Amino acid sequence: MRPFLSRLFVALGLGGISLAAACGSSTPAHNHRAPRSSTDRGSVSARPAADLVSGLPFASPNGYAATAHLQPGPNLQPGSDPAVLPSDVLIADRNNNRLLIVNPQGTIVWQFPQPGDLLPGQQFLAPDDAFFTPNGRDIIATQESQFVISEISVRRHRIVWQYGHPGVPGSAPDYLDNPDDAMMLPNGDIVTADIKNCRILVLRPPSHTPLKIIGETTPYCYHQPPARWASPNGVFPMTNGQWLVTEIDGDWVDELNLATEQIGFSTHPPGFTYPSDTNEVAPNLFLSADYAKPGAVEEFTSSGRLVWRYAPSGPDALNQPSLALPLPNGDVLVNDDWNHRVIVIDPKTNQIVWQYGHTGVPGSAPGYLDKPDGVDLAPPYSLTIVHASTMGLP
Repeated sequence: MRPFLSRLFVALGLGGISLAAACGSSTPAHNHRAPRSSTDRGSVSARPAADLVSGLPFASPNGYAATAHLQPGPNLQPGSDPAVLPSDVLIADRNNNRLLIVNPQGTIVWQFPQPGDLLPGQQFLAPDDAFFTPNGRDIIATQESQFVISEISVRRHRIVWQYGHPGVPGSAPDYLDNPDDAMMLPNGDIVTADIKNCRILVLRPPSHTPLKIIGETTPYCYHQPPARWASPNGVFPMTNGQWLVTEIDGDWVDELNLATEQIGFSTHPPGFTYPSDTNEVAPNLFLSADYAKPGAVEEFTSSGRLVWRYAPSGPDALNQPSLALPLPNGDVLVNDDWNHRVIVIDPKTNQIVWQYGHTGVPGSAPGYLDKPDGVDLAPPYSLTIVHASTMGLP
């Protein structure tokens, strides 16, 4: 474990905790614009890790065998120790129109939607990123190509709130144009990049009017933060209370104060074609994916100095990976979108040490994925829980 991450996880009391399995409830469905009780969400201040873990509603869905479905990667031997993961993994399986939670052994323990989860006429299409809320009980999913952000109750298997009009892009209140990487703050606000509107939004559910718009709303994106953004595709929290914004056009990563809208630094991930979803590993150490073929994963500093790069060639090459997240032990969790797999890379050896999905083979059966576009660790290791105490508020 990197020293910084080790101190962070110990301070949050996350060492050695595993998820407890429990059955979900059968609460009746309700409209996505209907009022919600405080058990759905609202202000979701951080709680002790033990409380987050107890009673989480993960249980194997009917029809799935309780067997592992891990696949050997280029360097992963059958029977490898799955302990490289500290918890289950949430996967946004875009082309299969579903969210999965997969345990370290490769078994699906939760899925949305299942039959009966959606209201009549309701759709859940093309989730491209998904993150747990700070209380660990809901999931915020962006459906970029559908122009919608959805909040899903894990226990109830229900969409409890949506922002945007499915299939209809726009920039007026309650409209989006390719939203990306929406995540909830401890106070219940939601921060998201709105790529084709060239802006960062802060939303305050249940309202359908933005609380804050950072950047001019325009279809003409270019790099002049915070007044303009060059197609922002990620806004991730930092431990100093700032936020990292990734801009596709021009290969930019910026440090943003969400409250004052001031910029700390702007830098370039070294040698990237299409930077995606930059996030923090440690102070002045950042992790990003290059959404390209062949793709890459890099760690770099605020000055653009390269620290580590994973970019194999040939049959081992990455194919348009879009998100890389640091793990507590120093490994890196990556969704390798167009290779239809989620992998864990050990930066010390540059070897794949865990893989779910068949490389280059799309599918929907257990053990298969189809263009997975987002990952998060399950509580208490999920991104918003780890960063809950330092998330800068708008």
